[in-house]
Amino acid sequence: MPRINNETDLEYKHRVIDIKSESFCGAKWYNATIWLGSGMTTSCHHPLPHKVSVEEVEANPKALHNTPKKKEERAQMQQGKRPSGCEYCWKIEDIGRDNISDRVYKTVIYKDEELDDAYRLNPSADVDLRTLEIAFDRTCNFGCSYCNPAFSSTWVKDIDVHGPYTNLTSDGRNHFTHNHGSSQLYKFGQSNPYVEAFFKWWESDLHKTLLELRLTGGEPLMSGETFKLLDWFKNNDTDMRFALNSNLGAKDELIDRMIDASQNIKHFHLYTSNEAMGTQAEYIRDGLVWDDWANNVEKVLTNGRIEGFHMMCTINALCLDTLDQFLECILNWKREYGKDYPTFTLNILRFPSFQSPLVLSDELRTQYRFRLQAWLDANRNDEFLHQMERNQLQRLIDYLDVVKTPHMGAAEQSVLQQDFKQFYTQYDQRRGKNFTQTFPALADWYNSI
Repeated sequence: MPRINNETDLEYKHRVIDIKSESFCGAKWYNATIWLGSGMTTSCHHPLPHKVSVEEVEANPKALHNTPKKKEERAQMQQGKRPSGCEYCWKIEDIGRDNISDRVYKTVIYKDEELDDAYRLNPSADVDLRTLEIAFDRTCNFGCSYCNPAFSSTWVKDIDVHGPYTNLTSDGRNHFTHNHGSSQLYKFGQSNPYVEAFFKWWESDLHKTLLELRLTGGEPLMSGETFKLLDWFKNNDTDMRFALNSNLGAKDELIDRMIDASQNIKHFHLYTSNEAMGTQAEYIRDGLVWDDWANNVEKVLTNGRIEGFHMMCTINALCLDTLDQFLECILNWKREYGKDYPTFTLNILRFPSFQSPLVLSDELRTQYRFRLQAWLDANRNDEFLHQMERNQLQRLIDYLDVVKTPHMGAAEQSVLQQDFKQFYTQYDQRRGKNFTQTFPALADWYNSI
């Protein structure tokens, strides 16, 4: 990363970002997530996605990233204004206590010169991507509780078979009331203008400008387009990083095929997701089998050609009960396989807000905050923890202490708690689960709602 003299995250922010504007973020220019099945995009995983025009990408494939909305937000950042869609970072920064928001981590990966160019560039200009995450479709074997049909075909089946979730009144209700058909406009093999635009851009110059291509889903190992890209890396010599988001719950033959493909990629990074232990992880991430998942983690670390392995933890109300144990599990893997195997990030869930950690009672949040602080105090100086990981855990601890609402416009806590109870009552019935048996520490609070 382009730091100097081992500077801290805060020192980097002051030196590179703050001199530009109070709201600058390199991701708005150089990073994108694009869902090719629906034609939606965003600059990182925090702002809500927005639609890409079919007509614009047919005329200019770079319009997959350079949308009118992003250009407007680039202008706002150049002027020091806060784009409303980036509220996650503003909420973290407004805690104070020198908390580092994700816009710092999304900026530091780019060269200082590239950031200077972005700041000075006409905001209406098209920008060549440096880091890109794409999803070809939503095919997925998991139906995680905090996901929804827009990103999982298993969730689609839930809604199609059982109908919509009912009696939800807060902002999360529309996640679970329909099958989100607009999120998968094209079936595999059909002509898809967004996929066609991607490969047109890829073959012309995108593969030359990217530092990293990251493939997500759904579960990308189940997508028909994934191995087309893996074959490209097999047949082309490139220093580009190729990253894959996998839930590591696919069939053995697909895991093995991914491991084989990794041998032909110079810079292969694997991302997976989890944030709790054992049966609690299986409850939160329906479809996961803990032992199989943990065995696959060790399988890819032992047999894959892996340059980086990353654990993405989605911090929701349910995972806090065993999050400290899960961090200990990660630390044990680090000690066995190396400091970067895995690294972890703690991404605080905001939508649906009734699954936010802030839905919990003050007593429970305080209990979990103290437990996480104790784990951090005990491991703060461990040589296998990165500064970023310590910062991520400290900001979660501060978040549980200071922040009261998941996002601007969120419903009152009592309403969120009612939706929490309504949702998980129905989730248990549909998925054959039992909330109070799985989370005994939450049972009295849950039953009191």
